[in-house]
Amino acid sequence: VQLQASGGGLVQAGDSLRLSCAASRRTSSNNAMGWFRQAPGKEREFVAAIDWNGGRSYYADSVKTRFTISRDIAKVYLQMNSLKPEDTAIYYCAVARAARASTSRDDYRYWGQGTLVTVSS
Repeated sequence: VQLQASGGGLVQAGDSLRLSCAASRRTSSNNAMGWFRQAPGKEREFVAAIDWNGGRSYYADSVKTRFTISRDIAKVYLQMNSLKPEDTAIYYCAVARAARASTSRDDYRYWGQGTLVTVSS
């Protein structure tokens, strides 16, 4: 199963970026999808997740008012506004084992290769 994330880059604090991730329809259409990130020297952490049908979404407190997750059948997006230097990380998209979104890494079965987001101050 291949997940292809894109949209990362180098931006300044306060700028916006939109990440995209494409999965195969067979493996994602009935499953929740999510975004995680990993900063240098830190563990991978939850960012946002969305149910299989887009009905519910969840966010880490650190991004709740700035990031928005959305999806269609086989793609998931992360709109990131008002970026901060502490948002700098590799961002990974993932397909969950179930239809309901989860904040736990263990509940995700398939992972993309990651896209780097760097926010300068």
